[in-house]
Amino acid sequence: MKKYDVTALGELLIDFTYTGTSDQGNSLLEANPGGAPCNVLAMLNQCGRTTNFIGKVGKDQFGDLLRDTLADLKIGMDGLCFDEEVNTTLAFVKTFENGDRDFAFYRNPGADMMLTETQVEEEQVKNSHIFHFGTLSMTAEGVCRATEKAVNAAKEAGVLISFDPNLRIPLWKDLQTAKEKMEYGLSQADVCKISEEEVEFLTGEKESEKGAQILRDRFPVKLLLVTAGAKGSYAFYKDMIVYQPSFKLGGTIETTGAGDTFCGSILHNLLERNIDELTEDDLKQMLIFANAAAYLVTTKKGAIRSMPTIDEVWKMIEENT
Repeated sequence: MKKYDVTALGELLIDFTYTGTSDQGNSLLEANPGGAPCNVLAMLNQCGRTTNFIGKVGKDQFGDLLRDTLADLKIGMDGLCFDEEVNTTLAFVKTFENGDRDFAFYRNPGADMMLTETQVEEEQVKNSHIFHFGTLSMTAEGVCRATEKAVNAAKEAGVLISFDPNLRIPLWKDLQTAKEKMEYGLSQADVCKISEEEVEFLTGEKESEKGAQILRDRFPVKLLLVTAGAKGSYAFYKDMIVYQPSFKLGGTIETTGAGDTFCGSILHNLLERNIDELTEDDLKQMLIFANAAAYLVTTKKGAIRSMPTIDEVWKMIEENT
């Protein structure tokens, strides 16, 4: 038995979301704990999984808030570090009427970029069933080396590797480097959750199925999952392509964390299955569960504190399928 079901490495930050205006006409902002890798862990915790986060926050009031949030939600913090000089990363999220978002980051630098190789304990990765990472931990040289160290440790120990490209264009110095790091992640991953926009960015293909096939021909990903927003999601596995439409029940407030909720749900299901022996029905059931969880998180603001419980997900599935 391993200590952790899933260990994730990457950014932990504050998402400031607009909540209206004050009596004086000033914008009101809500400080929502976030960061894609930790969002994934938050969903896994709701499914009863043991988790561990590797990353860095500032030794400031926001870092304290994030630490307290992880402790409150019982997300593992064995790999959490604090930076004495660089502040916690902040993101300001503007939500449009259709639920899509625009991000403005205060991260030049941010504490998440300051994680070093020496602060990554390989045994935490090796003592996990799944290791999950994204590309934001590859936007600076030092934290990129830390990420590669963790990936290598996972490979060495035979840990299942999960990757989410999570392209955030404003955080890259140039798009060629972003593409190279996304391709590195795909070259290492057993499982990849990728959006249809990211598929197009990497392949130039607007059609998800054609783009996914290009990626599968180039990279050894065993299970490729493509999210298509309100349209639903696809699973590409061996010679199978499984599509599952999304739940369209209204009530969407914002889409922050939807992809991470989807990813966490898939990893939860993979912990119960052998990735080398998935059936078409396995893939369908995994997509239904992940789509339902992703929908539920869009009915609330923020991500880490907004994850649905496993009972809420199953109840929604039972009532709407």
